[in-house]
Amino acid sequence: MATIDNKGRVRGTAGSVVYRTYRDKNIIQGKPAKFKQTQESIKTSTEFGLSSSTAAIIRQAFEPAYLHRDGTAVSRSTQLVYRSIRNGFSGSVGERDLHDADLSHLNGMEFNADSKLSEVLQMSHQVEQDSEGRVRVKLGSLNTQSGIKRPKGLSAGKLKYRVRLMLVAFNFREEYYEHLEVKDVDFGSYETVDEQAVCFDSIPSPSGILMLSMSLLVYNAIGLDEEAILINSKEFSPCAIIGAFQSTTASDRPKAAVNQCAANYPVEQGNLHHMVYVGNLLMLGLGLRIDLHGSTASKTAQKVNLTARLNETSSGITLGQRVSFKK
Repeated sequence: MATIDNKGRVRGTAGSVVYRTYRDKNIIQGKPAKFKQTQESIKTSTEFGLSSSTAAIIRQAFEPAYLHRDGTAVSRSTQLVYRSIRNGFSGSVGERDLHDADLSHLNGMEFNADSKLSEVLQMSHQVEQDSEGRVRVKLGSLNTQSGIKRPKGLSAGKLKYRVRLMLVAFNFREEYYEHLEVKDVDFGSYETVDEQAVCFDSIPSPSGILMLSMSLLVYNAIGLDEEAILINSKEFSPCAIIGAFQSTTASDRPKAAVNQCAANYPVEQGNLHHMVYVGNLLMLGLGLRIDLHGSTASKTAQKVNLTARLNETSSGITLGQRVSFKK
């Protein structure tokens, strides 16, 4: 059933037509037709569903860094994760996850395409990892007058800036992520920031995937005491992933649903977060879905002996006699 919302837009289904809204546009489309699935299409859909769930976890983990994302961030991040897994180094379709992926496709992933970090902040960066897993970031010099694209309508006079680096570890096979460290670099308007190195002290678990984000927070000093007010918004909130490192010793693939009890995790609760992640369940159920498809596809029509069928139907009937459906 289709309904009209308080903005006068039609939503829902009317017969074979679907009404929906996307980015303030009313879209009318036909219902998707059913198609016959094959084993390969089942595997591909499983992998895409896993990619979608993985991307959702990444967005959830970095929300404190990007604050506001644009409307296409969901599809964009899902496509990048899907591409990373498809170009992975191990595993077959439907039986691999981000621990098998080529994470280079995630480097530079923007959370807000309306204010891309690469366009707003002209500060070079180089991310390295030492032999023990510690992360180090080399930040280039910055002239704040020419190297920052300010939000529209704001003068540089009372603006203050903060470059935030957030390091997060992910373990999709044990279904948790951990905020390891946050490092901030603060500076004001009309300053020149020298080249510097930012070092993280955390030694991550070898089973975890590391991702590092870089974001720009802008504050406006107001009032007599010049209190700094954060002015990041949906229109201006630059943040991107600038580093991603694969787990060196990935955990075993779960053979059953993961028990999310604190005692099952390798470190104490604190910055650990449970994942609402369905990727493992999708892979665990892949074999069953393929078996169900095989059993359905094996039901082929039996050959009919036309002569015997005609003999059966010709007995006990009277040609030309009308028979009611209700009989």
